[in-house]
Amino acid sequence: MMKMPSSPSSCKASEFEAASKGAVGAVEQDDIGGGGGGGGVQVTSFTELVDDITLHFQIIRLPKQIYAWIGCNSAKLGNLYAAAPTRPHNTVSVTSILGGASDNTGTGIARRIVLKTGLNVIVACNIPKNSPMLEANAEKKLVEKLISLGYSRPKSPAPGAALSSS
Repeated sequence: MMKMPSSPSSCKASEFEAASKGAVGAVEQDDIGGGGGGGGVQVTSFTELVDDITLHFQIIRLPKQIYAWIGCNSAKLGNLYAAAPTRPHNTVSVTSILGGASDNTGTGIARRIVLKTGLNVIVACNIPKNSPMLEANAEKKLVEKLISLGYSRPKSPAPGAALSSS
């Protein structure tokens, strides 16, 4: 198990390099109870170095749902958000489950992941407040990994494309 630094004041990579022993960019993936058939729980953990900041991720894929944790300065859970597609207008509803309403770091990430995957999403986000570039970079890395794992929603055909065959 990776030992996290005791000081939560900074996300600088130098603090994590010794703890992770060069694990930046490493991916660990487990398929629990699914036998590889996709019906079980799939856990993926990885670490990315972005602008001298180490971001840690864990994605847990359940049937029809994704849980994602993004951490920067400690292994704490952080704020927890739930997001789900709502009908009939293809919108997304997001709510804060754990954490203050004044700190919305993670709500946008949860909303956009639902739009990209079409799945219910739980996002735990432990990124410092008032760090929009860090949040954007974390979301970019998370979405890249979700797409590489095959969690993206298939592209729908352009409106009117089926009508043009006259």
